[in-house]
Amino acid sequence: MTQGPAAQPAFRRTPLSADEQVRGQASMAPHIAQQLLAHGRWRVSADTPDVVELFQGAARLAGEMLQRPVVSYANGRDIVITFGEEGPASVITGSGA
Repeated sequence: MTQGPAAQPAFRRTPLSADEQVRGQASMAPHIAQQLLAHGRWRVSADTPDVVELFQGAARLAGEMLQRPVVSYANGRDIVITFGEEGPASVITGSGA
């Protein structure tokens, strides 16, 4: 009688340290900013809460770099980062204001 493939141990990710998280966000932010400027949005695989947190932090930094609001949407598999809506303070008003 034949046996199935040998049981493989489950893959487990090691969580990032606080320093690794900060460095990861800082290194990803310029790339995200570039993708936002070129395409208006960026989508990447983010299937764990720690990866989502990493990309959300990088998106915040990219928004600060671009001086524009940036939002992110995660669904458990992917995260989409795009420009947010401009607030009322950024609306151009007539010269009589």
